[in-house]
Order: sequence, then C-alpha cells, then structure tokens
Amino acid sequence: MKLQVTQENLNRALGSVARVASSRNTLPILANILLKTVDNRLSIAATNLDIAITHYIGSKMSSEGAITVPARLMQDFVSSLPSGVIELKLDDYKLHITTPQYQSVINGVAADEFPVMPAIAEGQSWRISGAVLRKGLQQVLVAASSDEARPVLTGVYFHTIEGTLYAVATDSYRLAEKELMKTKQEVQVLIPATALQDLLRILADFNDEVEVTHNDQQVLFKVGDVELVARLIEGKYPDYRKLIPDHFSTQAKLKRAELLNITKVSSLFARESAGSITVNVDDEAEAVSIHSIASQLGENTASSKGVITGSGQITLNSRYLLDGLHVLEGEDVSFSFNGKLEPSVLKSAAADDYLHVIMPLKS
Repeated sequence: MKLQVTQENLNRALGSVARVASSRNTLPILANILLKTVDNRLSIAATNLDIAITHYIGSKMSSEGAITVPARLMQDFVSSLPSGVIELKLDDYKLHITTPQYQSVINGVAADEFPVMPAIAEGQSWRISGAVLRKGLQQVLVAASSDEARPVLTGVYFHTIEGTLYAVATDSYRLAEKELMKTKQEVQVLIPATALQDLLRILADFNDEVEVTHNDQQVLFKVGDVELVARLIEGKYPDYRKLIPDHFSTQAKLKRAELLNITKVSSLFARESAGSITVNVDDEAEAVSIHSIASQLGENTASSKGVITGSGQITLNSRYLLDGLHVLEGEDVSFSFNGKLEPSVLKSAAADDYLHVIMPLKS
C-alpha cells in the first residue's frame, strides 16, 4: 500500500471512527483501526462488535493494501501533524507515515485478523433528511435508558403509524416521541442509543439525505462518505402510547425561557431530595409556581405568568423537566397534566411533532 492523503481529511476520518475502537475489549485487535484501499479511496474503519464505523476519504494511490494500527496512537499522531499532504506506505506490517517535517513508523497487525460486520442481506431501505434525523435524535435520545437490565429501553424505537415515521425513547420515568416524516413503508426497528449517539456526531453538519438499510439483525446508516453499522436490540417495545393522555384538566402555556429558568433555580434547592420539585398551576393567579425544599439549606418558590386552564399540582424530577425544556423548540411551551398521580406532558406551543412525557413522583 502506498498513497497520499491530506492531513485534514485523514484527521476528520480518524475523529469519526476512532472513538468506537476500545482498548478495554477482550480482543486486542479491537483497539486498532483498519486502513484499507477501496476503489482509489482509503477506508478507515473501527468496530467494537456492536457498532462499526467506516469513513472513506479521497487519496492519490500508487499501490493497494490493508493494515490495522492502534487507533489511539494514530489519531493523536495525525491530529498533531500540520495541514498538508501525508504519505502512507506499508512495508511488511510497518506503516510509514511521512510529511515534509515528520518521518514515523507505526507497527501494525495483519488486516485479516480484523473482524468484519456481515453485510445486510435482503434488507429494507428508506431515506431521511440528515437535518430531520439529527433534530429527532437530539430530542429523543435524552429519554433513553442506560440500564442494561432492561435492554429494550436502552434503544430508540423507529416505527410507523398510519403513514408517519416516529422515533421514541423511554426509561420508564420519562418518554420522548418525535414525528420524523411521512412514508408509505412499514418500519419497526429498535436501535441502541449508544450507536445513535455516534450517528449524531457523524450527522453534526450533514443536511443531505441519509440512507437507512436494516434487516432483523442490524442497521446500516450511509451518511455521505461515512457508514455506520449497528446490531439491533431484540425484544418487543412496550405499547407506550397507552401512557399518553389525550385530554387534560390542567394546562399552562408560558414562555419556555421563563419555565426553564424557574425550574433551574428550583432544582438548586432540590438536590437533597433527588431533584424533587412541586409544580403548582393556578388559574386564578394565572401563574405556574415551582416549590422546592432543602431541609438543611432552605426552600425556594419561583413563579411565572402564563395562560392557564384549570388548577392542580404535581411533583416531578427537576432534571427530567430541564432535559425536556432544553430540547424543545419555539418560544412558548405547554405543560399539561390531569392530577398528581398522572403523567405530565410537555410540548412546544407552536409545533405538534414532539412531546415529552414525565411521570410524577409520589409526594
């Protein structure tokens, strides 16, 4: 293998794939990345056996070849190089990296020892705008569980209902659902949240179409010159829609920034009580007030005016309310519930394509 690439392209590719390589894995080869020539391009790939990311970059190729090298060393080294052309030359299992100022050799391991994710055979494919997918993931990933005891809840469930594709995540304490797009296809796929966090980083400034292909075992996302493959989560996703109320006895519409601020201030006094705050909605006062108590430190009540229908109070985890407010769009939000033991629903007042459900705490 002998080729030339630019430092900028190689550094960007290493940045998107190297974080998947893990030195803590039982297989030492998984701490390496695979460099391989493919159709006059250089592919850089890493995997942890659950997720694999491949990034293709343009190259000026003299001869073909493949090698694996330590991911951490390669990434740190290339990011330290000045911009310009880098020559990569493979001699036995040694990768020679040359620039006008640097001449380095990294010892590699044979490419045929590197595990390859199987290709998706007879999969289902659909396309989605990169900007829409990015926004959707930002809004739902916050609600996914990290508790491996319930694997189904550690994923994001993409599914269609009556010609509309939705993404949903829940950890059983809160739930986020996002309407993504209209489609004629029937989609039901449960993707690990960890894989989608990596996808979100790849989607950072990508607004073109993303191609998604999946079968019963895995899913492939093609994002420009980057491909991400992930194993799917097995199991049946809970019938979450039963949790979402279709009418409310108490509803408040107010400025998102104001609700965010009074929740943030109240959360400072709620640290002792695991984030517990009491939200009081009063139609006579036309206000929402949040009360929190720290027995050793004091207590706090903060309020904001709004358009109120009905009165009531509910005790919530302040972190869940803050997470929902941070990912909502628009200036105004609606906060609704039916009683202190029923779920509360947070939505944008202007858009109806996203909702954030928070389960109450026992007060």
